Amino acid sequence: MKITFLGTGTSQGVPVIACNCEVCRSLDYRDKRLRVAVHIATEGKSLVIDAGPDFRQQMLRARIHTLDAVIFTHEHKDHTAGLDDVRAYNFHQKRDMPVYGRLQVLDQIKREFAYAFAEIRYPGIPQISLFPITNQAFNIDGVAITPIEVLHYKLPVFGYRIGDFTYITDVNFISEEEKQKLKGSKVLVIGALQKEKHLSHFTLSEALQLIEEIAPTKAYLTHISHRMGLHRLVEEELPANVHLAYDGLTIEL
Repeated sequence: MKITFLGTGTSQGVPVIACNCEVCRSLDYRDKRLRVAVHIATEGKSLVIDAGPDFRQQMLRARIHTLDAVIFTHEHKDHTAGLDDVRAYNFHQKRDMPVYGRLQVLDQIKREFAYAFAEIRYPGIPQISLFPITNQAFNIDGVAITPIEVLHYKLPVFGYRIGDFTYITDVNFISEEEKQKLKGSKVLVIGALQKEKHLSHFTLSEALQLIEEIAPTKAYLTHISHRMGLHRLVEEELPANVHLAYDGLTIEL
């Protein structure tokens, strides 16, 4: 399995153009983050979790030439707004793009991209097939996927486990029952917005506490605000098996 972090940033606390903080002024490429998303290549399949506003740029940058499905964590625009750009894969692959998410996510997509589902469709619009999922394991072309239901404040959000890889972004609560699905993960990716307390996201210390409890071989932090601090300095604070993810980081499992 090959995992590529397409984006590790967030719309939370996005700085205005006049921001002069040390992260926004940093020349370290690891401090330059597009909206959070990940590409997974496994068992001959190409999957993306979330397609936010930066989707087209991310896919071009990562040179991902084929895409078998898009899986959504939840319906917030920073995770869904780029779905229109699957039309390039429609053209190249000559088929609809399968899209997976809980029913409320798919309903939101049908509203936001109503033209793609209209009875009379304009030529060249994205061709999308919707597949509702629940908190039950499902399968995409032979790839087994286990949803993990977490809370993003009061909004139910899905993380996903594929084999020994678990990926969770927008989260500030995981029930004990759902935590059991994380156990045994070799690689755990978890959202950690910033160091200060936040209404709907884990802080750095909260994410580290979860990682210590689950005890994966390696863990990566994502959905990172510029308020977290400089990549190189935060890395120095982390346990040996924990790292800040960054855009373009590729790991193999």
